[in-house]
Amino acid sequence: MSVKNFTVFSALVIIFAYLAKLYFDKSLTSGDRMNHILSGLLRAEKEIEAPRTRVALGFGGCEDLIVDGMTFIDKFKLEAPGNPTHYDFVTTKDEVSQLFGYFFQHGAAAERFVSNNTLFKEMTDTAFSMANHKSILGGNAPVMARRMANEGAEVLLGARFTKELRQTLPDTVKVVGDDLDVNDIHLLLEYKSGDKWGKFTSPRANRLIVHSDESNPYIETLEGLEAEIQSFKPSALVVGGLQMLDNFPFQEGERMERLTKLKKLLASTPKKTSIHFELASFTDEALLREIRDNVVLYSDSLGMNEQELPNLVSILTKGKVTLVADAYPRIASVLDQMRQVYNILSKTEEVEGRRKLTRIHVHTLAYQAILTTKGSQWKKTMHATAKASLTAFRHVCASNYIDTEKARLIMDDSFSTSTYQSAQRIPLEENRPVSCWEEKDYQICVAPVLVCTKVVQTGGGGDNISSAGLLVQVE
Repeated sequence: MSVKNFTVFSALVIIFAYLAKLYFDKSLTSGDRMNHILSGLLRAEKEIEAPRTRVALGFGGCEDLIVDGMTFIDKFKLEAPGNPTHYDFVTTKDEVSQLFGYFFQHGAAAERFVSNNTLFKEMTDTAFSMANHKSILGGNAPVMARRMANEGAEVLLGARFTKELRQTLPDTVKVVGDDLDVNDIHLLLEYKSGDKWGKFTSPRANRLIVHSDESNPYIETLEGLEAEIQSFKPSALVVGGLQMLDNFPFQEGERMERLTKLKKLLASTPKKTSIHFELASFTDEALLREIRDNVVLYSDSLGMNEQELPNLVSILTKGKVTLVADAYPRIASVLDQMRQVYNILSKTEEVEGRRKLTRIHVHTLAYQAILTTKGSQWKKTMHATAKASLTAFRHVCASNYIDTEKARLIMDDSFSTSTYQSAQRIPLEENRPVSCWEEKDYQICVAPVLVCTKVVQTGGGGDNISSAGLLVQVE
């Protein structure tokens, strides 16, 4: 080998060795970084004691029938649509296909009513015949109740289901509501990030929920919960499950009668009992306006995901709904929307039992964000944000142990606090991963989520995450 060739060869070896070192250093740093972030979140969680408090929750008990969505559509012979269409409710097999495709292409969660009982039975029969189907306790309030009880709270729950399903709840949950002979079934069609159907690829793991529930839309346990609350004396009253009213075929005046009754309960609740409302997927503009006027304006705290936040902003500012939103929204955009909601609802005139909004929790795939009014009843915002983040992994991976080998970090190394040019840029610090700062009369905390890559379940994720974070802050 000539001197020239030897020199070139040596240089290539050095370059290759340097690039290899960079690669392995980066891999090592990535693994170390995940562990440092996890350690920081766990430290924050350990700084808080298990809450010994009382919480009342309603509404909506059911049996969640969970299946792999891609296997289901193959077994049920649903053909991928060319141009998916949204439906407020579905009556035919083709409409199910169109609806699933519409949300699948966006990786967005949704819940819709099936008005055709025969069709829905065919769907549930198919799901029950699948080898890997899972049947568990469902409904917003029961799922949140179980999480809160497991975290140490004493719970009063307004919900109805069979005796067998009731027995799956912890002993510290007192159920108000007569037993059902047969559970209302909600079918969850879950899919993973990267799943393909026709020309579409899902951008993230999520699910479509369909049901033919004719019990929960009437909020049947409202009166029973109301009768028990006064003696139970909860620190917080949590309302969820109102999406069951969405596009349900009520007789004229029935829906408004039930919401008015709920408003009276909220308006008569003592101020020392905080009220939290957990949003969901809504398409009926009239209903969402009614919920705004009869529930949102009577709540201290709101919980929602990245799809529900822009829908709330839209109904508050334009009186309209938005069906889907960005599956991976920028933190700056979400924070701006949270400020919009806060600026409107924190100025609510406290008449006739209405309340000023003092807390917002937005749970997304990549991060958790909680805004609380300074000096309000909501303490430990940093700890609550960390707890919500850890709960996200634990629920989706169905494991209390958080294995960083089964996680990835989607949140960027730094983020802007707003989309406006004057915004501050905040770095993600590995050893102190929850970033908190103050603005005007409120505090904001943001925490990264170690996103589970071995998805076991997405259904109930928001309820588990929101209730775990809320419980930390309930005095």
